[in-house]
Amino acid sequence: MDLLIKNAKVLTMNESMDIIENGSITVRDDKIYYVSKEGVVPPDFSSANTIDAKGKLVMPGLINTHTHAAMSLLRNYADDMPLEKWLFEKMFPTEDKFTGEDVYWGAMLSIVEMIRTGTTTFADMYFFMEEVARAVEETGIRANLSRGLQCFDEQFDAETDKRLNEAKELFNNWNGKADGRIRVYLGPHSIYTCVPDYLREAANLAKELGTGIHIHLLETQKEAKDSIRNFGCTGVEHCLKLGVFDVPVIAAHCVHLSDNDLEILVKKKVSAAHNPGSNLKLGSGIARLPEMLSKGLNVCLGTDGAASNNNLDMFEEIRLSGLISKGFHLNPTLIDANEAVRMAVSNGAKALGIQDEVGVIRAGMKADLMIVDTNRVNYIPKNNVVSALAYSSNSLDVETVIVNGKVLMEGGQLKTIDEEKVIYQVEKRVKQLSGK
Repeated sequence: MDLLIKNAKVLTMNESMDIIENGSITVRDDKIYYVSKEGVVPPDFSSANTIDAKGKLVMPGLINTHTHAAMSLLRNYADDMPLEKWLFEKMFPTEDKFTGEDVYWGAMLSIVEMIRTGTTTFADMYFFMEEVARAVEETGIRANLSRGLQCFDEQFDAETDKRLNEAKELFNNWNGKADGRIRVYLGPHSIYTCVPDYLREAANLAKELGTGIHIHLLETQKEAKDSIRNFGCTGVEHCLKLGVFDVPVIAAHCVHLSDNDLEILVKKKVSAAHNPGSNLKLGSGIARLPEMLSKGLNVCLGTDGAASNNNLDMFEEIRLSGLISKGFHLNPTLIDANEAVRMAVSNGAKALGIQDEVGVIRAGMKADLMIVDTNRVNYIPKNNVVSALAYSSNSLDVETVIVNGKVLMEGGQLKTIDEEKVIYQVEKRVKQLSGK
């Protein structure tokens, strides 16, 4: 179906961050057909579907490179405690009670929040991932999905391991499905929840399937110290030895990197998913962001799950990523507005291996777009639109979201999701899980 967006200010997100005044974007099927600097519409294009974006900004959708969508069921459930206690005493025991339907509705709740806040693609790691894939297919959002993998048993059998087999089945059933909107990676949770041989088997399976890996890496000081004690090397060096970096990797957090760790990640073209909100809330520390970027590491942004953040608002992550390093290093020139916004868009696309499809507005790219209402008071005066996105914006500014050429939200109204039904189902299931 053809779509015309007219009278827009367009942030292309190309290398030079070009801005088109009074631009028009024509969309045919799932792709951007033509981008005009003068508002001209191609003569062979006619559409009854028109969005007037006068006074508003059109840009590529945001890309959340690390989350656990169904953990929205545990939002505000366990807060203000260390990661290990939070994870092993609160999260894991409660998650053991989840059914596939619980995960489906938790994922739906997160997708509602992500669409409303301008996210068009997310990278997810969890279990019952077939249900998450179903939610992605139904709602129209784009996703990279990973079955979370854990194993504490040194005597595991790779051929019969339930989680590895579920990961393989997820890949076979869903990779490339939903009109190409779904891609599947493997999700070994971390070096502290996977015995070394299991991590090696996960890496081997990723190679066999021709896919990538999504893993938590060096999130806390404890993880960093335990790696030295247990494996005689850093967590990054441990993953290198086990072949984890022989495939594309999204490494979430990367807070406690040594100099050598950073060199390894750059050399192996690993993408680091920076989660400033979650890292601050869990007291995990502050990543070496300026050094990571200056060394050439591809740093993207993630929210983590709504149980540890406690929201999925990527505008908040953009703002935090732009501010924390300035304050910590007493240097206001670090991480400028352009860099902060790039991490949430083009760097995210690169991390997921879809930079040739999304993350830039130009003809031939997938039509994954959002329209931001820059007429709102927090944008006035309109001095610098990129600075406004980095420092002045919030999720309430997002008006319209388009993925794969399909309008998922217009004028603040969701088009593919019954939001009231989602909220009803989530609240009912949370009561059942809590026994209330």
